[in-house]
Amino acid sequence: MTYDNEKYYLKAGKASDFNRNKDKTLYKFLEMLPGTLAWGTIFGIVLISVFFPLFASFFIITFDSYWLIKTGFLSFHLRASHKQMNKNLSINWPQTLDKLTSSEYKIEVPHWSNIYHLIILPFFKEPYEVIRDSITAILKSDISIKNNFILVLGIEERAGKDAQETAQKLKEEFGEKFFKILITIHPDNITGEIPGKGANETYATKVAKEEIIDRMNIPYEHVLVSSLDADSNVFPSYFSCLTYHYLTAEKPTKSSYQPIPIYNNNIWEAPAFSRVVATSGTFWQMMQQARPERLATFSSHSMSFKALVEMNYWHTNIVSEDSRIFWQSLLFYDGDYKVVPLHYPISMDANVAPTFWKTAKNVYKQQRRWGWGVENVPYTLFGFLKNKKIPFAKKLFFSFNQLEGFWAWATNSFILFLLGWLPPILGGKEFGSSVLAHNLPYVTRIIMTLAMFGLIASAIISTSLLPPRPTGHHARKYFWMILQWALVPITIIFFGSIPGLEAQTRLMFGKYMSFWVTPKYRGNPKAGE
Repeated sequence: MTYDNEKYYLKAGKASDFNRNKDKTLYKFLEMLPGTLAWGTIFGIVLISVFFPLFASFFIITFDSYWLIKTGFLSFHLRASHKQMNKNLSINWPQTLDKLTSSEYKIEVPHWSNIYHLIILPFFKEPYEVIRDSITAILKSDISIKNNFILVLGIEERAGKDAQETAQKLKEEFGEKFFKILITIHPDNITGEIPGKGANETYATKVAKEEIIDRMNIPYEHVLVSSLDADSNVFPSYFSCLTYHYLTAEKPTKSSYQPIPIYNNNIWEAPAFSRVVATSGTFWQMMQQARPERLATFSSHSMSFKALVEMNYWHTNIVSEDSRIFWQSLLFYDGDYKVVPLHYPISMDANVAPTFWKTAKNVYKQQRRWGWGVENVPYTLFGFLKNKKIPFAKKLFFSFNQLEGFWAWATNSFILFLLGWLPPILGGKEFGSSVLAHNLPYVTRIIMTLAMFGLIASAIISTSLLPPRPTGHHARKYFWMILQWALVPITIIFFGSIPGLEAQTRLMFGKYMSFWVTPKYRGNPKAGE
C-alpha cells in the first residue's frame, strides 16, 4: 500500500495490506474486536453462571426485558416501513416527475428525462433464464428504456464460454431495446483482486465509462449507476422512483439509493426455513429504511456515477463490496454522505436448491457471507481514527451501531434461547434450590412468549408480500406460510448467530473468506414445506 495521500487506507481490505507495522497492528486489533466481544460475551455468561449465578440471573432477565422492548420498537418500524412501501407502490412516479419544476432539481439538468441509467448486471454461471428475467423486468419500466438506459452485462472470464454465449444471446435478443448494451469480460487472476462481484462490476463500469459515457461526453452527474444482482427483478416504477429521489435528494451526488430486497422470485418453491430466513432479511431491511440514519447499502443499490468515479469505484479485494461502498463513501467525503431509503421493493431469489439439505447448506453459506460484512468494522473504525475531518459525534454513532449490530447478530439468540438456562444448571446446589433459580426459566419463558407475539405482525406482512400463487401449489400452502414463523427460534440460531459468529471468528484469526456465489435454482425441489 502506498502512502502518497492522507486517505491511503480507502482501498484497504485486510491488515496485511498495510506496509507500516503500526497500521498493520492497529488494523489487526480492530479485526479481532468483533469476535472478541462476541466470544467474550458467550464465555462470560457461562463463567458468571458458575461463579455469580445471582448476577447472571438478573443480567439474563434484564436482557430478555430489553429484547422485549426492542422487539416492539422494531415491530413499529417494520409496520411504518411497510405502510410507506405500499404508498410508494401506488404513486404514479412518471407523473410525479413531470410535476417537478427545474428549480426543484438539486442538480443542473434540463429535464428529468436527461438522466441516464447505467445498469451493471454482473454474473458468473447463473442460468440464462435468471438473467433474462432480470432484463425483462427492466424493459417493463414506465420511463424510456430506448433513450436513457445503458445495460452492461459483466461476465467473468473464469466462467468460461457458456457465460459468454449467454451474454451474447441476451445482447442479440434485447440489444435494440436499450439505448446501449455492452458486454464486458472481467479478466481472471488480476493482481490484488479477489474473484467476486466487486471486481467484476468495477471492471464493467470502467469499460462503460471509456466506451460510452466519455465518448458521448455525458456529464457524470447526469448518470445514475445501479448495481444489480443477477436475480434482481425491478418493479415497473423502480427507475422513475429512483430518478425522483435522485433529483430531489439534499445532496444527490453524495447519496446512495437503497431499495427494499424482497426474496419473492421463487418463494413458492422455497422450503419453510428458507422462506423464514429470506423474509427475515427483508424485514430487517424494511426496519432499517425507517431509520435512515443507520442505513447502509446492501445487495442491489444505486448511486451517482460522479461519486463512483471520484472514489475509484468499488473495492476489488473484499467480499462485501455492496456495503463497503457506503463506508468508503463516508470516509472519502469526510462524513458528508448518506443512504436515501427508496421505500420501494426489488424482487430477488430466495435460496433454493434441488434438495432440502442442499438448500440448508446454501442458506448457511449465504448467511455466513452476509455475516462477513463484519470486515467493514475494522475498515470503518480505522478510517475514523485516521480521518480528523469527520465530526466526533458521527464517528461515535456509526462505531457503536456497527459494533452493537454485529455483536447482537452473533450473540443475542444464544442468550435468549440457550444461555438463559445456565444459572440454575451451573450455579451450584445452593443457588439451584433458591426461589430465583426455580422461577428464572418461567420468567424468561413469559418474556420470550410476549416477544413472540411480534411474529403475528410478521406473518401478516409476509403474507401480504407474496406474489400470486403459481399453478401447482395448493391454497393450503398459505396456512404453512403463517405457521412457518414458529421456526424463528431455530432459524435465528442456525442461520443467524452461528454463521455470524463463524464469520467474526474467521476475521479474528485472519482466516479471510473468498466470494461465494449463491447458486440460482428455480424448479420444483424436493425441499418439503
